[in-house]
Amino acid sequence: MHIAEGFLPVGHAVAWFVVSTPFVVHGARAVIKESKEHPESRLLLAAAGAFTFVLSSIKLPSVTGSSSHPTGTGLGAILFRPPIMAFMATVVLLFQALLLAHGGLTTLGANVFSMGIAGPWVGYWVWKLNAKLGWSRDVGVFFAMALADLSTYLVTSFQLALAFPDPVSGIAGSVVKFLGVFALSQVPLAIAEGILGVLVFRILTDVAKPELQRLGVLRSPEKVAA
Repeated sequence: MHIAEGFLPVGHAVAWFVVSTPFVVHGARAVIKESKEHPESRLLLAAAGAFTFVLSSIKLPSVTGSSSHPTGTGLGAILFRPPIMAFMATVVLLFQALLLAHGGLTTLGANVFSMGIAGPWVGYWVWKLNAKLGWSRDVGVFFAMALADLSTYLVTSFQLALAFPDPVSGIAGSVVKFLGVFALSQVPLAIAEGILGVLVFRILTDVAKPELQRLGVLRSPEKVAA
């Protein structure tokens, strides 16, 4: 989700910026550490960032003051863990705000929290749960990608409801209204993103298998034999 420039009250915009900043700083340190210790990861990091940028640039009109789109953050969360995606999503959202007029600078903190923090963590937890349940890798990728997308829209709905509670039913009623409208476009997008994620992940297992094994995304032959 991209909440439009100037749409949130100043207090809300500042609060989300303050909440998101520690995650972004931690993520920046994680990116620097990964790049220094494993230079071979830089290409994969760039690919994850580009995937997020391209998918989240696909903009569909939604509720006034926002837009619906895929997020692409679930893939990076699977590959490098969620902290790195907090920083990468911030870079993506900043460029989109400046170059594409998606989102905005005043709403950057809120958009980072929903797309760069909440979404990746949900996707990562789903991926880990899938591994514990012993389901296929494709199933894990699909649900991680789809639910990272849906959780982003859930958080954005909550952010908008906090800023604009319903006069009668309050925040809860406003959340329900935003969720209902967003679902029309976001649920199909989440399903499509999950399917695309499976296809992209299959390609990565062919072209970057050793790197995925080092990252622990794929099991190495030694662990399988053990």
